[in-house]
Amino acid sequence: MGTVIDFTVVAEDVDRILNELSRRIKMYEHRFSANDDSSELMAVNLSAGIKPVKVQPELFQLIALGLENSQASDSLLNIAIGPLIQTWRIGFKEANVPTADTIAEKLKLIDLSQIILNKSAQTVFLKRAGMRLDLGALAKGFIADLLIDYLKEENVDSALLNLGGNVMTLGHSPRQTDGTWHIGIQNPKGARDDLLCQIKVSNQSVVTSGIYERQLTDHGQTYHHIFNPETGYPVETNVASLTIISDKSVDGEIWTTRLFGQPYEKILATVTTLPNIESVVVLKNGQLFYTPALQEKIIFG
Repeated sequence: MGTVIDFTVVAEDVDRILNELSRRIKMYEHRFSANDDSSELMAVNLSAGIKPVKVQPELFQLIALGLENSQASDSLLNIAIGPLIQTWRIGFKEANVPTADTIAEKLKLIDLSQIILNKSAQTVFLKRAGMRLDLGALAKGFIADLLIDYLKEENVDSALLNLGGNVMTLGHSPRQTDGTWHIGIQNPKGARDDLLCQIKVSNQSVVTSGIYERQLTDHGQTYHHIFNPETGYPVETNVASLTIISDKSVDGEIWTTRLFGQPYEKILATVTTLPNIESVVVLKNGQLFYTPALQEKIIFG
């Protein structure tokens, strides 16, 4: 999945459960990957402009969820952004800055109206050749929720899953006297263990998206990996990182992507209207803001 993954599970048969978690995450990665030509998602992409493709229920559900949120008003999430992501390739060794003409050509393929879903047949059809779905903005959260469902089936009552910037907790932490899990918010200007604060959570997800993780520097200009699907370039923002705390991890993925690029005031105002969702925003200048409900859950120092 292009990141470091950590599982913490408290259970009697822990080896079997950890092995099963590893098996499932490899299965889901193969199902949802936009960087593996043999994946189930790539079967859809490679059939763009040719034919519909029948997919597994989880993949159909994830694409449908992504399409719904991509079509929402003011959303910066766009699951059809694949042609643009694969052109820039930020985060990979072949990363480059495309020409303006190349970007303009790729933008023509980012058309949500050309994604055809058939729920009864469980098929996905990209009507235009060259279209490419990319579910990277929400797949980790979706996978985390599926893994938590499995742990609940196994009657595991204490676990923490860290899928590289996407943290999901289950039950009580064995390390804290109050039973909550303390999840750190990284200083975007510091090392990975340099924390600005911690959030106390239980049975919740903490998803952070930031412009400091994957970057490309070319001719003295630095580009990050969070793109504006309207312009074809990385979003212009004074926000360094956006964290969403939610009950479902996929909701955290969705809202970090839908909102990243908006002014921080609008981000916080939007989140306060959403049930059971909170947010922490860190600006490039180091200022930190959070929604009021986190007042009792945030730890500084």
